[in-house]
Amino acid sequence: MVTTLALWSAAGAAGLAAQEPDFARARDDAAALLQALVRIDTSSPPGNETQVVEIVETVLDEAGIASTVLALDPSRANLVARLRGDGSKRPILLMAHTDVVGVERDDWTVDPFGGIIRDGHLYGRGASDDKGQLAGMVQVLLLLQRHRVPLARDVILLAEAGEEGTTEVGIDFIVDRHFDAIDAEFALNEGGRMSVSDGTVDVVSVATTEKVPWRGIRLVARGTAGHGSAPRLDNPIVRLAAAVAKAGAYQPPMRLNETTRAYLDRLADISPRDVAFRYRNLENPRLSESIRQTLRETDIGVSAMLQTTISPNIIRGGFRRNVIPAEAEAELDVRALPDEDLDGFLATLRQLIDDPAVQVTPPTSMRPAAPPSRLDSEMFLTLERVQRRMFPEAITLPTMLVAATDSAQLRARGVQTYGIGLIRDDRSGVHGTDERLSIEALGLFVEYVYRVVTEIAGAR
Repeated sequence: MVTTLALWSAAGAAGLAAQEPDFARARDDAAALLQALVRIDTSSPPGNETQVVEIVETVLDEAGIASTVLALDPSRANLVARLRGDGSKRPILLMAHTDVVGVERDDWTVDPFGGIIRDGHLYGRGASDDKGQLAGMVQVLLLLQRHRVPLARDVILLAEAGEEGTTEVGIDFIVDRHFDAIDAEFALNEGGRMSVSDGTVDVVSVATTEKVPWRGIRLVARGTAGHGSAPRLDNPIVRLAAAVAKAGAYQPPMRLNETTRAYLDRLADISPRDVAFRYRNLENPRLSESIRQTLRETDIGVSAMLQTTISPNIIRGGFRRNVIPAEAEAELDVRALPDEDLDGFLATLRQLIDDPAVQVTPPTSMRPAAPPSRLDSEMFLTLERVQRRMFPEAITLPTMLVAATDSAQLRARGVQTYGIGLIRDDRSGVHGTDERLSIEALGLFVEYVYRVVTEIAGAR
């Protein structure tokens, strides 16, 4: 069982109500809400996130918290709610998405939309990504309202649709048309996590930046169609295979930014000596390449943070085994560093492949790039302070996500956005089978976010 401090030192927590919230009740209420949300299939597409919005709207309305529903597609609505502060400081935004990825039901041992509770865990698609976070953040608003916490900042809640690949109905729509409804100095979103060792939280990861997905970059090989009994030198399958091999083997240059450099420095402090040596010597010109190769073999998560990455994931070509096709193509999953130059990257890839018969197409969609959120901001420092009080044995690690979230659109508009998260065990099944969330972890998340919000937004 994960333990936290029984008592909270009020000296450094501005704006706390005189009476501590009942976090056990808040945990159970959040779990009940999460169960209701999981039981709604919001697999995207088609999404149907409006059904989740209606539940959240009802819960907030019963507590006297007004909310607004904003929708580009009536079946895929977004919700914005706001608790008013005294206006002496700019707002903070709490956000979580309401859609989920699809499921392969035959691989699940439970109903993926049943919200089954077993052995202290709630099972279902979206339990961890991202309905658990939404249920927790709704509960934080309810606690602030219930305890009449005086606020210097408005506290805004955004439940957005379409994060899993159809952002045009969600964050893009909100930012482009209703940014005034969510404009804030700071935002807390998904993207981080808490890790546990021997029953104690030992790492709190906070995402301060993320890589940029360049979707739709393709290698397209063209040649002359013909009979398979007479092989041709311009066979597109052969040309494509050579191009894919070159792209897959290419290792773009390593570049560290403020976040990844701080991440490696802090991670080295808590790592075994040999691992710490690698982290501290990545920029040593004599050792860098051998260390990077070791990381590619033993720690692909850290390795992916160091550079733009290329993963050839889809190949199409041919329709009969005795017919040489006229065309074949491969789709690359490219995750770019935030400061990567697209035109320069494509030029390098074309030069590397060096085959006029293979076309390299530009991406068809991408999230915006933006500088990392600051490590010396009031929000990041507050996240660290709360971590030290709740989890004194832990360390806060600023992290660059190699995946993508709706934080990108906010950072591009100047909102300092930080990815936080719940405790996830190795069996959490995010985007996989039997996704689940510990109910105790959900309660701990509610307490963590509540304490962060009251400290940074509470009126002194």
